[in-house]
Amino acid sequence: MTDRVVLAYSGGLDTSVAIGWIGEATGAEVIAVAVDVGQGGEDLETVRQRALDCGAVEAYVADAREEFATDYCMPALKTNALYMDAYPLVSAVSRPVIVKHLVKAAKQFNATTVAHGCTGKGNDQVRFEVGIQTLGPDLKCIAPVRDLALTREKAITYAENNDLPIVTTKSNPFSIDQNVWGRAVETGFLEDIWNRPTKDVYDYTDDPTFPPAVDEVTITFEQGIPVAIDGESVTPLEAIEIMNRRAGAQGIGRIDVVEDRLVGIKSREIYEAPGAMALIAAHKELENVTIEREQARFKKTVDQRWTELVYDGQWFSPLKKSLDVFVEDTQKMVNGEVRMDLHGGRATVTGRRSNTSLYDFNLATYDEGDSFDQSNARGFIELFGMSSKVASSRDQRLGL
Repeated sequence: MTDRVVLAYSGGLDTSVAIGWIGEATGAEVIAVAVDVGQGGEDLETVRQRALDCGAVEAYVADAREEFATDYCMPALKTNALYMDAYPLVSAVSRPVIVKHLVKAAKQFNATTVAHGCTGKGNDQVRFEVGIQTLGPDLKCIAPVRDLALTREKAITYAENNDLPIVTTKSNPFSIDQNVWGRAVETGFLEDIWNRPTKDVYDYTDDPTFPPAVDEVTITFEQGIPVAIDGESVTPLEAIEIMNRRAGAQGIGRIDVVEDRLVGIKSREIYEAPGAMALIAAHKELENVTIEREQARFKKTVDQRWTELVYDGQWFSPLKKSLDVFVEDTQKMVNGEVRMDLHGGRATVTGRRSNTSLYDFNLATYDEGDSFDQSNARGFIELFGMSSKVASSRDQRLGL
């Protein structure tokens, strides 16, 4: 029986060429797998037909937008996931859902190997292969660019020589990865970290220097998930798409960062994530209102570790699953509404209300009706500072 290879297929030049390239290099049949996570472009049927025209024996396509938004973006929102306090895991959070479908297709079509289009320098090779070997321990992984010497120049020549139905002349100076959660741009002149991004780098956001009028938005959350915008019920996918449009029109979510890659190098990345950044800002503020202080402090540690695990390709790891349980527990009381002004590159919270709030007006007020017993403060301060006071007395006695 001929071996079969499942290929993560985008419909572009490199993965189209990879179908024949893998076949010639390994003698295996290739099954193309295209997963829609909101990257836009051609419809899935067009992509499926191109894969078959380029030599795939089967083509598996999946509209995973709702699945991606609900099962992958929402956990990232609940953890306020920002790698290095900046990057909202645009690419990292999409890889596990693609891996899930790759492994599913491999089992469906009796494939022994999964192939992806990553290079040997990036994070995604790790995310794909760690995920694949976790969900499909018996599967092997190959990367045509990394393992089979498929360069861009060779891809263009191969496509032209074999009359593949793919455009080979279009030049794009950037490497772009995008989905509903955001957009990542790198390479080209951006590799000089002194160079300012030009207008053509951006697509999801308008220039915040000349914004339209202030856009006031109210987001309703239930257990950490946005369920309504301005009173209109929304699914997670709809919430992200609406906020992408509205926050993007105000230039919100532009990020320019030199990032620590998993493989040990620093990389300059431009991100656009208007919906993600606006939703995270609202969610964080609602947590401030509804989560108890010590729980909130510890959650920041959990959030950071969760984010690092997902960035590092450990979505399916035991630790990440354990942290998920903690995060889910913290979200039980994250209910209510957050009002924000979207304007000129900023999402500014202007109001918050919640039926599960820990904010007590009578305790907080300095006006009449104050229920805070100030006589408790003197003894609290004495006890709170006791250990430092004792240590300081010892140090002074010893002349330290």
